Parts: sequence; structure tokens; C-alpha cells
Amino acid sequence: MLLRNRILGSQLWIPPVFAKTTFNTSLALKPSPRRTLCASASATVPLFVPPGVEPAEVAPEMVLPGSNIVAGPYAGHAQIRVVEFVKSSARPRDCPRDGRPEFAVVGRSNVGKSSLINALVRKKEVAMTSKKPGKTQLINHFLVDKSWYLVDLPGYGFAKAPDAARNDWTSFTKGYFLNRETLVAVLLLIDSSIPPQQIDLDCANWLGRNNIPITFVFTKCDKMKGGRGSQLNENLKKFQELISKNYKETPPWIMTSGVTGLGRKELLLHMSQLRHYWDN
Repeated sequence: MLLRNRILGSQLWIPPVFAKTTFNTSLALKPSPRRTLCASASATVPLFVPPGVEPAEVAPEMVLPGSNIVAGPYAGHAQIRVVEFVKSSARPRDCPRDGRPEFAVVGRSNVGKSSLINALVRKKEVAMTSKKPGKTQLINHFLVDKSWYLVDLPGYGFAKAPDAARNDWTSFTKGYFLNRETLVAVLLLIDSSIPPQQIDLDCANWLGRNNIPITFVFTKCDKMKGGRGSQLNENLKKFQELISKNYKETPPWIMTSGVTGLGRKELLLHMSQLRHYWDN
């Protein structure tokens, strides 16, 4: 059975008229002590409650800092010891077929995808980084600790790839999303340093309509210092307000930085609980 039919049913996409969620994310956009952040988040931010947790059971200390994610009983070992590149696939049907769970990472071509992947695994050049967006043009599988995959997908948007490759991105990537039975969740990267982009909203809504589990990963949150902090706060708040119009419940989201490592441990812990539930 596809994982999307087993968990995260509350993320189902719905017509805008039914959405009634409100947001207040200012509390999460400044590095805060865990206790302060969690206490505020549980009161003002709609939370993502994972399998194994009843909403009434949620305590402030269960909320991961810089996110709306509750850590439940499936959250466990989240350290990465070994990462190895397995293969690049030009077609979804060429991807590994060994049954291991996987997380797909996708986002606009200049969102900082490769930098985040490298920060997660704490190895330079695991994912290709370049000053030219759009260098990733294949489905790249990285095996983590011999047990699960991190999948680097081609970026969308204004990738500087050949026209034929760029035009084929939609069918190429959608085919992967729709047919990959071992897909635990999609990590959709959103650039927090700029206002919401329609192309990101379109991608999120397509994933929602197809009941594909999604986690919003806000990148470049290290740029929140000084005068830019209020603008970053506004960008995240606006994006979440727009998403709330199309989702019955708030999908999980987390703030990160590939530069400072912000959100690394929390994101890995979130991934661990989804993965461990999948394994059961």
C-alpha cells in the first residue's frame, strides 16, 4: 500500500472555500529558547500531529523548535553516520527497487537545495552545488546508513538546462511522485528570503491534490538577522496563509539554514518518526 494512503490524511488538499486555518509565525522566526518557542507554538500555531499522538496529548515540550512539528513515539535515532551515492536515473522506472524508504527533496532551482542536502549529511559536495541553478537534471539517490534514501530531484522554475530537459520536468518528476511506492514524504523547499512564489504554491497544491505527504522546509533562514528579520517573518507568514486556503490541516513546516545548520537536528528527527512509522 502506498504510504500516502496510510499516514498524513489530514493534509488532503481541499477547495479554498473550506479552509479556516489562521497563522501566527512571528514566534518562530527568531532563535528562541526551546521552552519559550514551544509554549508559544502550542498556543498560537496550528501544529502537525504525527501518527501515534492524540492532539489532546500534545505538551509544549513535544514541539520541535523552529517548526510546527510535534515529536511523537516514532521519533528515534536521527543521526547520520554513512552516506553513499547509489545512482542517477533518467526515468522513474530506473530508480532503485530495493524497498527502502525514501525522502524526495525538491524546490525551485535557486532555493538552496544542494546546500541543504550537504548540511543534512554534513558532507561537502554530496549534492552538486553551483552558481548556475539547475545543475541537477536527474533523479539522484543517496543511501543513508544502509537503510533509507535521500533523493535529490531536479529543481523547477528557471533552471538553465536545455529546453527539451526543462520542458520534460513536469512529466518526469510527477511520474516519480505518483508511482514511487517507497516515497515517505516530499521535502518541498521554500526560499524564506523572498515573497511567496506562485510556482511553489502550484507545486504544493499539486502534491496535496494527489495526497502525497509533504513537509515545507523554509531555507535561508540565517538571513533573519538585522533589518531583514521582519521581512522574512512576513514572507513565511504570507506563504502559510496562502497554503492554509488549500489544506484541511496545516502540513508540517520547519525553518532551516544550510549555512548555519539551523533546523538540521529537528528536520532529521521529523524524518525519523515518519520513517519509523513507515517501517512498521
